[in-house]
Amino acid sequence: MSAILGLNIGGRRLRSRSPSPARSGYIVGRADSPPGFRGRGPQPVVYRMAAAAGPRRNKKQTPQEAVDEFWAKFTAKTPGKATRVIPQRQQGGERAGENGGLQRCNKRVRPTSYQEAAAKCRAKVAKIVGECRRVNKKYRDSHFDIESDLKLGRRECLQSLQNVRHGVKVPGSELRPRSAKRVTDIFDKPQLYIDGPTANDVRQGRDGDCWLMAALCTLSNKKGLIERLCVAYDQEVGVYGFVFHRDGEWISEIVDDFLYLTKSDYDESYTDRVLFDELERVNAEEAYRRIYQSNSGALYFAQCEHPQETWLPLLEKCYAKAHGDYAAIEGGFGGEGIEDLTGGVTSEMYISDILDKEYFWKEELLKVNKDFLFGCSTGVWGSSKWGERKGIMELHSYSVQKAVEIEGKRLVRLKNPWGKGEWKGAWSDGSKEWTAEWLAKLEHRFGDDGDFWISYQDLLRKFQAIERVRLFDHGWLLESCWTTLAVPWVVDYHDTYFRLSISARSHVVLVLSQLDERYFRGLEGQYQFELALRLHHAGQEDYIVRSQAPYRMRRSVNAELELEAGHYDVRVKIDATRNQGVMAAEQVVHNNAKERREKLTRIGLAYDLAHAKGKLVESPQEKDTREAHEKKQRETKRQEARDKIRAEREKEYYLKKKAFARGRERQRKMAARQRERLAAKRKTAAAPEAAGQALTPGCESDSAALDMDSLSDLSERELDIRAEVHLAQGRTNESPSPSRLSESPDEFESDPWNAVAVVGLHVYYHVKDADPPHSKSTLAFRSSSSTLADTSSSDCHNGRRVDDKEPRAHVDAHEEHHVVRLAVMRPNPLAQRQGSKALDVDDSARDATLSGAAIDGSNGGVVGTLSRGW
Repeated sequence: MSAILGLNIGGRRLRSRSPSPARSGYIVGRADSPPGFRGRGPQPVVYRMAAAAGPRRNKKQTPQEAVDEFWAKFTAKTPGKATRVIPQRQQGGERAGENGGLQRCNKRVRPTSYQEAAAKCRAKVAKIVGECRRVNKKYRDSHFDIESDLKLGRRECLQSLQNVRHGVKVPGSELRPRSAKRVTDIFDKPQLYIDGPTANDVRQGRDGDCWLMAALCTLSNKKGLIERLCVAYDQEVGVYGFVFHRDGEWISEIVDDFLYLTKSDYDESYTDRVLFDELERVNAEEAYRRIYQSNSGALYFAQCEHPQETWLPLLEKCYAKAHGDYAAIEGGFGGEGIEDLTGGVTSEMYISDILDKEYFWKEELLKVNKDFLFGCSTGVWGSSKWGERKGIMELHSYSVQKAVEIEGKRLVRLKNPWGKGEWKGAWSDGSKEWTAEWLAKLEHRFGDDGDFWISYQDLLRKFQAIERVRLFDHGWLLESCWTTLAVPWVVDYHDTYFRLSISARSHVVLVLSQLDERYFRGLEGQYQFELALRLHHAGQEDYIVRSQAPYRMRRSVNAELELEAGHYDVRVKIDATRNQGVMAAEQVVHNNAKERREKLTRIGLAYDLAHAKGKLVESPQEKDTREAHEKKQRETKRQEARDKIRAEREKEYYLKKKAFARGRERQRKMAARQRERLAAKRKTAAAPEAAGQALTPGCESDSAALDMDSLSDLSERELDIRAEVHLAQGRTNESPSPSRLSESPDEFESDPWNAVAVVGLHVYYHVKDADPPHSKSTLAFRSSSSTLADTSSSDCHNGRRVDDKEPRAHVDAHEEHHVVRLAVMRPNPLAQRQGSKALDVDDSARDATLSGAAIDGSNGGVVGTLSRGW
């Protein structure tokens, strides 16, 4: 079939999104009529173009063989990726640190819950406080020491690893703080919170993390969401502990209290120091500090509106440390920021795709800050330039604070994380719509603080995308499972899938995610992945629900619905694209190992811990099957070698037998001639001697017969020995064909397609029955003969409570019900594939036929109860 697809073999490796020319290799023009041709006007003339440079084709190759050879070179023979970039070392326990789920042997590591991460964070802070007070010393974070890093010019806390070719600047090179001081040296009366964290506290700094600031503004609408991030601190010692959500589990992070400032220290600022000294002040250095290096206004990065409040710059610093540096948190999506701070699940929608705007207002937006949080953004296509449209900034994220409908007016309150810059249309500050009555109803005050109201109609007109985050309370439970997949060039649903078994009717949110590459920025590699999932009844082709195609956020996709008890298959589709301008992880390691050891170690450890989630561990069943198959293959090859040796032996016997027959015939003729000569010379004395010589061929014939007897069959033992020797020689003497020896490897052979993704399925579920009966928990996994259940090759975790506010004993008792179970179902590589994969309902090839048979059949069936919405 590939022979008729019109493949552009000589073109780029990546899939092209643009249509190919109708007739490649030709230019169609027009010319006047040739002489003698009348009455028809100008006629088209076709000019043959010079053949484009392409792969050389052997004269004996058919076009189909040339195409097949191209694809054989295009894809890696042994696909895989580096899962460990730091040299392996002995590590005690099953976890390398607190912030990852590294598997050891065949054991499973349950993802860390919020309560567990918070408890570990408190313990670490308490230990640090005890150590520091014992030696009368403030805490200095040696792993993220921004003062030493800045003074010594290393800039490891500001810049990421460089992984882009062609002389692009190192990420973070434009960040230029001038000094770093402790909180107690910057603020006169520092306090972590003053009247609690609010959206009005947020002021974005010089880092491009407006998406994170917008997420924090959104979190401030629900009391307690921000406070729960900083679980322990000691202001005197200068240590702060925060927790964040990463790849399906909570992690803890510790920082000291150093913060970056916009101005240099007094002794290092020569020009300003001279000016201040000339003013003959009593204490010029103190005056300089009060003006340039005191309170919130002196900070280089994010700052609170109140001059003495410190929670925002410290949280931003800790978030930057968790991701490696400040450059790593530049650019992002507000929805993903909310996920990282709450553990929720984000859905994205272009405003132009909203089907029922009335339903969206009543059933979605009016419920903001309850089960959902909302954000909105502009410049979704990335082609807009910086600027503003009636005060709305391009390429910017805003948080939705509130939505109300009063006296027929539908109004939405938004927050600009810059802390300034507001909407200038209807219902903007000072507009004609405002009256004293409306100011009182909406509790609004004028001022350029980034907090403004806008009508629902203007919101739909001025913004391009809406992000909605579902929050999970303690009534929800989570089951997670990770695996590693080789992603083919052809986009299709993967042979490996997840098996989901539910023992009670539940409200379910399915989330398929890939690793958060922001944590190991610079080592993400050349491939980017776009995910999709479909839910099927086990063994059926027709799907129940599928995820919506992602717009901009590629980290995860999700689907929400209610499911009855039963067995389900979650099919996975991954669309991989390759960026040749980005270096592979191994090249980045090579470039940085000598000069940036500490930086590479920290980012590399985050990379290793993340990829350990998808570590494949062979199950006992798979091992037995593989060993049996390998044994069968060895026996088959040995028997083939034995048969080949026998055949060669028989051929040798046949050739020698023919040679023997020819020799005997020659001897017979020679003897006849000799007899004739002897008869002619009977009278001579040499006749008896000649007669004696004539008998010589007969003696030779007896010797040859003995040689023929030695060509009989070999013994079984000798055959086995020769077969082993033959196989060993075959392994060592493998070499390319003469035609391949004369050709140098092309670009595809030397750098083939090798896309590998680590993906995880997270199942959030809320059981409809308060007490699911134990009898329902006995559902067993079902697998066909062509698949092998694999529950040990990835982290499959049963019943972790999403928001652990109850004692662990109660949660563990609830886990015994095993309402949801997950397993990775990998295809049996030893069995022959049968059947075909079901296509999406809107796939153009769904109704196509091949060899008279439909590619995709639909079995129908009950599809469950879908939740209306996203």
